[in-house]
Amino acid sequence: MSDKKLASIPTGLVNDNALVSAVRNTYMSFLERRDALGLSNPGTFENINREVSKDVFLTNFMFTGLRAEWNKPISNSPIFQLSHQLSMGAPGMSPYTFSALYGSSKVFLQGTMENDGSLVARSNYRWSDSLITKTNAQIQSSQSMLSIENDYSGRDFTASLKAMNPSILEGGVKGIFIASYLQSVTSRLALGIEGVWQRVAMNSAPEAILSYGARYKGSDWIASLQMQSEGPQGSVVSSSYWRKLTDKVSVGTDLNLQFAPGLSGQGGLMGGGLQKEGSASAGAKYEFRASTFRAQVDSKGRLSCLLEKTILPAVRVTFAGEMDHLKQQVKVGVGVSVEAMSEDLMEQAEKGGVQAPAVPF
Repeated sequence: MSDKKLASIPTGLVNDNALVSAVRNTYMSFLERRDALGLSNPGTFENINREVSKDVFLTNFMFTGLRAEWNKPISNSPIFQLSHQLSMGAPGMSPYTFSALYGSSKVFLQGTMENDGSLVARSNYRWSDSLITKTNAQIQSSQSMLSIENDYSGRDFTASLKAMNPSILEGGVKGIFIASYLQSVTSRLALGIEGVWQRVAMNSAPEAILSYGARYKGSDWIASLQMQSEGPQGSVVSSSYWRKLTDKVSVGTDLNLQFAPGLSGQGGLMGGGLQKEGSASAGAKYEFRASTFRAQVDSKGRLSCLLEKTILPAVRVTFAGEMDHLKQQVKVGVGVSVEAMSEDLMEQAEKGGVQAPAVPF
């Protein structure tokens, strides 16, 4: 149809159309009811149990051996910081690590290089208040990794799309692709879904995993439930519970159950029943005036604790310990972190003259 014919169509035929009006009115009514619910953004599906896994539990804080870290802030706005880290007696940790960090209201850049030449680079870019792109690249002697992630945060939902080591150079698509969506349905309840598609090599069959999640927020507690279906390989169910007892004390629990098809007498998958395996963990976090203490125990007989103590405004000491009763093993870690801030930056921080930007972490 030519432009003249399109221009000759009266707009009233579209605006006064009964079907168009019904769809428009239904959509506007939906938006009004949605606004009346007062829904908030629930976060990402990946962090559906973030209060337990990333705040109370020791997963992101535990270490062994000796560790010393020296941080040198160069600027507060934008944020620019250099860091040197030395470690000894820690399995998997490099003896020396150099790191540089830069952050503004739109860009976050971080680079880390170890003494053996391994390089890790991270970058986040905020396209708008809702859309952030995150990239992560690792270059090591044994293997390399590249991941690209896009997070869109709406008023009451978050949608994410992530690709790890994507490639089309071998005559097909391979890599790991993850898509997730988390939506607030009431002021307390959020429901979500996540899909994973992966193919390690072109000569192997692709695999798909589907996960469902729910998050419920009470007045001083949060509960979450996730169910992951792996097809013939079985399924995984995990639940977590977080509660704030006082302003300084919070606790969390986590329960994981795995179900896999059992083997029959002929080595098949039929008639063998289900193999069940589970684990449970419980932890607590205590925040004092100048220190933070975390403790965790699980059903496998491991007891862990970590104490972070600020002894001076620029010096922080960390003590970590883990005892495995079943394996009769004990691990201990001691760390010291020093922040060498210049006098000008210290004066600015004390006076509050320079506000740090909202970095898109």
